[in-house]
Formats: sequence, C-alpha cells, structure tokens
Amino acid sequence: MANTDVKDLLNAGVHFGHLTRKWNPNMAPYIYMERNGIHIINLYKTAAKVDEAAEAMKKIAASGRKILFVATKKQAKDIVATKAAAAKMPYITERWPGGMLTNFVTIRKAVKKMASIDRMKKDGTFETLSKKEKLQVDRQRAKLEKNLGSITDMTRLPGALFVVDIKREHIAIKEAQKLKIPIFAMVDTNSDPRDVDFVIPANDDASKSIEKILGIVTDAVSEGLSTRQSEKEAASKGKEEATTEAAAPEAQAVEAATEAPAVETAPEAPEAPAAESTDTPAEA
Repeated sequence: MANTDVKDLLNAGVHFGHLTRKWNPNMAPYIYMERNGIHIINLYKTAAKVDEAAEAMKKIAASGRKILFVATKKQAKDIVATKAAAAKMPYITERWPGGMLTNFVTIRKAVKKMASIDRMKKDGTFETLSKKEKLQVDRQRAKLEKNLGSITDMTRLPGALFVVDIKREHIAIKEAQKLKIPIFAMVDTNSDPRDVDFVIPANDDASKSIEKILGIVTDAVSEGLSTRQSEKEAASKGKEEATTEAAAPEAQAVEAATEAPAVETAPEAPEAPAAESTDTPAEA
C-alpha cells in the first residue's frame, strides 16, 4: 500500500478546519496554524494517521471481520454508501438505530423480518393478503430496507467502526466504546480526538475531503479482502496437494501389484499308470 501524498490531501481541502472559536483544545497537536479565523490542519500528521488507520483496517478485513461505516450527514451519505458497498462492507447512512450495537439481537430480528417478507413474496403467501395488508407489509419492508438494508449480511458485531463526524454520530461512538469495538474516524478541529482509537485529523464537512479519505481506507479494506481470498485459495490448493500426496503411495502400491509378474507354478506330476492285476483267473 502506497503512502498518502500530502499534495492530494491539500487539493481535496482536507486541511480546512473549523472557526478558531469553535475548536476543541485536544485537537491542538494536529493543528498547523490559524488563518483568517480558521484553523488549518497539519496535513503531514493527517497523512501519517490515515496510513496507520488504513493499515489497521486492512488487517481487520483480512481477518474476516466486518467494518461498519457510519455517516448520516448529507454531504457524506452518498459517498460512504458508494465506497463501503464497493468494499463489500456494511454501512449506516440514515438515522442511527438506537441499540444498533448494544442491542444487536433485536436489530438482527428486524433484518430477519425483512427476509421473511421477501420469502412471502416468493412463495405466494403475499398474494393471499388483502389489499390493505399488502400495503402495510410493503411500507414496513421499505422502512426496514431504508434503515437496515445495508447490514443484512452483518450476522455478528462488527470488528471496527469507521465514523465521519464524531460529534454528529456520538451515539454510535458511545455504543462502540461500551463494547470495546475499535473506532476509526475523521476528526475535525471542533471534536474531541480522545473518543477515537484511530484519529484521522481532517475536514469532515467538505465532500471532496470525505471522498479522499474514504477512498484511501476503503482501498486498504479491499486489499485486505483480496489477501484473505488469496490465503483461502492457497490453503485450499495446499489441502488438495496434501490429499494427492497422501494418496500417491497407495496408488503406487496398487500399480506395482498390478504390474508384478505372475508367479510360475510347478507343473503337475503325471498320474501314475494303474497297476496290473496279479490275480489269476480261478480254475474251472
């Protein structure tokens, strides 16, 4: 994985922070300077942090665990949905469902409900419902799809969370902290980086900035998935070769037995001629 180019980050406007009066003092280590009442983020630190986060996310993906992407703000929703879907990862871009992580069992029930409605439509049960019932079921299905459609394949808690704007997604952050799920996030100058395990200091309001950072981390996730796939194929191939090697001696033994010359048997001894009778005919 190539190192992030600072010029690319600059062109995407990643360095623009918030107004100085809105800053969080804990972001001081990541701020380069103040210009026209706005804090400027140190892009060299951003580049180092995004590379660190990308490497960690790559390892998580390679281990087979999911990374849940969260962004409900208008300028980030479409970007996150596109990038996460391309990386085959779940995402939340509508309202964060309370208890999404801490009450995951209930969320899974809602997802199963969606699947049961789909089965109803396939097996013809849906057609037996009244017009009003069909409308209610369709509305319920559409609502579930809107809120949870992107997590249908997430059968267990995610291995990590990636968040755009931690102030807006504070509920998701709290739930992840409670369950000790690693948190990766784009953190602007108005947020507290202490809530995040892997901080990426960056402008989380501009769509270009969000797209740039998301592109880097999702590419790393895709690399991790490719590595996992390669390892699986190599393991499968190794198992086949081991099976072939184990069967080889047996096959050779069978082949040797087949090709071995037949053992010559000694010719049978001829039968002895019948002995002549020594009896003399009785005298008349």
